Amino acid sequence: MATRRPAPAPFRCTECGWTTSKWAGRCGECQQWGSVVETAQQTGVLRSLSPVAPSASRAARPITQLSTAETPRRPSGVPEFDRVLGGGIVPGAAILLSGEPGVGKSTLLLEVAARAARDGYRVLYVSAEESTGQVRLRAERTGALHDELYLASETDLATVIGQVDEVQPSLLIVDSVQTVSSSLSEGLAGHPSQVREVAATLIRIAKERDLPVLIVGHVTKDGSIAGPRLLEHLVDVVCHFEGDRQTSLRFVRALKNRFGPTDEVGCFEMTGDGISEVPDPSGLFLSKGAAVSGTCVTVALEGRRALPVEVQALVVSSSTPNPRRVVNGVEASRVAMILAVLERRSRLKFGDRDVYVSTVGGVRLNEPGADLAIALAIASATTDRAIPHTVAAIGELSLTGEVRPVARLAQRRTEAARLGYSTVVDSGIADLLSALERVRIPTPASSDR
Repeated sequence: MATRRPAPAPFRCTECGWTTSKWAGRCGECQQWGSVVETAQQTGVLRSLSPVAPSASRAARPITQLSTAETPRRPSGVPEFDRVLGGGIVPGAAILLSGEPGVGKSTLLLEVAARAARDGYRVLYVSAEESTGQVRLRAERTGALHDELYLASETDLATVIGQVDEVQPSLLIVDSVQTVSSSLSEGLAGHPSQVREVAATLIRIAKERDLPVLIVGHVTKDGSIAGPRLLEHLVDVVCHFEGDRQTSLRFVRALKNRFGPTDEVGCFEMTGDGISEVPDPSGLFLSKGAAVSGTCVTVALEGRRALPVEVQALVVSSSTPNPRRVVNGVEASRVAMILAVLERRSRLKFGDRDVYVSTVGGVRLNEPGADLAIALAIASATTDRAIPHTVAAIGELSLTGEVRPVARLAQRRTEAARLGYSTVVDSGIADLLSALERVRIPTPASSDR
């Protein structure tokens, strides 16, 4: 008796490929909402395609005969943004800029549009979230007015394409892809199928016309880019705009870049007049004044940049059975590990003390190279002994108390020397123990008590 083959599942997730026999609003594998769609039934008939001869301009050529002069980069007018893009905007590139609401995405792109217009390029800024009057008010405040900067407020994809045909821009900005809809796809604006259709159409226009397109993307509550994951695969560059609303500092990071490195970071500052570049942010993360106990400077890497960051610690007696461990800008798990190493290897006790650790300027330290600076700051606060301003600490702290070297140590030391740090503690258990012994020397005021 012949066995019957099971019928293929009629519904499939467009994100991860999960299949099911019944429609579901949420994928059972990747938990993505709205990604389960009905698939066509397999007929078993293979249809052949007739070959089409390519035109002379599209004929395949040896890679050695191709020249990069055919796709020259052009500056956006914002050097910090060009740094993230790898040197400038490539013709026909599709660039996706994402970030939290209110972080400054529209302000940054309006500044890019204004500077490109001043350089002689015609720019079309399509805002699907604001009216042209609202964009004009922000442009007046930031000084982004120019005759070559065209504004349009459209939410229909066909109308956006019509605006492109009429204006013939050299740069297109769409703010944002989740608020533009196409009549060729079902669902409301922001639905995964709508986002996929709008993004694919804009990217096709960019490639056919060598028109660079900057697309704004929303993020979900967990910080990932909203919409189907396919959106990030379609575009050429994915940039993330991040920053704390409580501070004016902003960072632009390249998460994906087909035309350059992905370890560059652009630094900006939000002001009352818009957004401004910070080409040398070395002084933003250091406190001013005389040396006090509980502070230590490290040199962290933001992309390819070496930035000095001051770590501050406060250790006080606790009146509760469970002492508090409060951190800001550093990982709580790493601070807990460092406290354990200090208590075991340097004979400092924290069982009856509250420990507070924070960074200056709102910067986040996620790399292990800041371990030594955190340890010295905590030891300095515990012993009430100030570390001189000329000392910087760089290194990863192991559970044995050993200080391990970190990546690009030479670059960090060079940056520390440029800023006047004559003593850099960066390797060897002897350096760590000697540094801890120096900060454990009691001050005359503490010895009198």
